[in-house]
Amino acid sequence: MLMRTSPPKKFREDKNMVDLHVHSTCSDGTFTPEELVDYAIQKGLTAFALTDHDTVNGLDRAIRYAEELRQARVTSPVISSHNDTDDRLPVSFSRNDADDRLPAASVSDTDASMPQVPEVIPGIELSTEYQGKDIHMVGLFIDYHQPEFAHYLEDFIRSRENRNKKMCVLLREHDIDITYEALLAEFPGAIITRAHFARYLLSHGYIQSMKEAFDRYVGDHCPCFVPREKVTPAQAVELILGAGGVPVLAHPILYHMSDDRLDTLVAELKKIGLVGIEAIYSTYNTAEERQIRGLAAKYDLKISGGSDFHGANKPKIDLGTGWGKLYVPDEVLEILRPDR
Repeated sequence: MLMRTSPPKKFREDKNMVDLHVHSTCSDGTFTPEELVDYAIQKGLTAFALTDHDTVNGLDRAIRYAEELRQARVTSPVISSHNDTDDRLPVSFSRNDADDRLPAASVSDTDASMPQVPEVIPGIELSTEYQGKDIHMVGLFIDYHQPEFAHYLEDFIRSRENRNKKMCVLLREHDIDITYEALLAEFPGAIITRAHFARYLLSHGYIQSMKEAFDRYVGDHCPCFVPREKVTPAQAVELILGAGGVPVLAHPILYHMSDDRLDTLVAELKKIGLVGIEAIYSTYNTAEERQIRGLAAKYDLKISGGSDFHGANKPKIDLGTGWGKLYVPDEVLEILRPDR
């Protein structure tokens, strides 16, 4: 049994920690926006960015709930109200750990030990394509009510919906009883992604694991995969800037690009207005983090960092601490703030 992870010992316990790459059930995570706030409190985060894939549907919920907690000066264990709590957790928690990972149910105003309610940074993770590769662009501090930005997301969601309906048709041709309406009913309020297809197939007994769904049906180049319409990374940078946000190139190591090709991409995006790059990330080793920090220095980019937490959909990655050694100090957030 894997036990709970904590920040590396080299960081002092009084250091504040943030996580600038987090997903909820509004895209392909397994924690609701409200549950993320509660879990961030338990994990001791001072802030986290909700960066769901191509949607801002969870932002009002998370921001409003955090503000309600501040106003009430209590923390409410929302996660415990769900019957399937354990299915939403990363594997770093056992069933017996479930209760003590939750924030206290009620704490008085004068209790000095009362956990801090984290700041919720409004964000998004936009899916783009560059020379045949999927490239993700995180936007932080976005004005998600800005009309042009909202209009773009509406168009994108319609495009994704059409893609998902086509994938349902292909899955039915492979003897899987699935409709788009059934997906929406099983995952209410979510922007349907391939992870939702995989969870549907798993829960209905068509596969034995999430990996099998991607290997056999919905992964790239699989028989039931339909590609989405995508913008370019440059368009995503411009869109985020237009919404008053801070564009950050997400997890560049994961794109498996040559050093020259990655350097070219970063140089192109810097000219358009790229502000940051994700140099602190759950899966990076020391050499990879050093490489991305070097790119940041070369192109005068600000450092960002996050876990890419998805709950049970990425079961080895925990909020704030990733695989166990991730640590993003709050100085990273302060430097990224638009008014700096």
